[in-house]
Amino acid sequence: DLHSTSRRQRQMCIRDSIYMAITRYLDGVVVKNSMLWDIKRFYEKEYQAAKKVWKMINQTFKVELPEDEIGFITLHIVNAEMDNENLKQTMEVTKLMQEISNIVRYYFSVEFNTESVYYYRFITHLKFFAQRLLTDKEYEDDQDNELFNTIRQKYRTSYKCVEKIAEFISRKYEKELSDEEKLYLTIHIERVIYKSRD
Repeated sequence: DLHSTSRRQRQMCIRDSIYMAITRYLDGVVVKNSMLWDIKRFYEKEYQAAKKVWKMINQTFKVELPEDEIGFITLHIVNAEMDNENLKQTMEVTKLMQEISNIVRYYFSVEFNTESVYYYRFITHLKFFAQRLLTDKEYEDDQDNELFNTIRQKYRTSYKCVEKIAEFISRKYEKELSDEEKLYLTIHIERVIYKSRD
């Protein structure tokens, strides 16, 4: 069936990725993974699984693949989980997550508490938010303006950060955020910034 076919295709992609990583190593080609640090933060469980695969590859094939390859393997695992059509889409989602989290970090001049449950929820929200945005499947506005206005007033600083994010997305991706998306982003930012400190 279609599901098992797409799973086989993803498994082939992962095998191809491993083959290419070994080939690059044997040819002396090192490919830097500029998103490695964020991949570790955003996909911690998948990164740990990829690290095990990386160690097995090194032992089995008697190679010493650079740590950057763990990041690429991680993206393939995430790609399979997200059921994306291709790795490029997963990389685009990760890049957008990186951009938004950087805006939040710089806006509040903070480093995230990555051990916090609110950080995990924030990153999970960002992953699905980025997927929706890049595939044009945004939340539909349910016209609950009262709730939106209440949240906007109650969490003013977080909402101002969301406005910065909306400006960035409009400028770079030429997409406009719905009030619904702004509402949820505001709530998650408020929690990751203020609740994580408790």
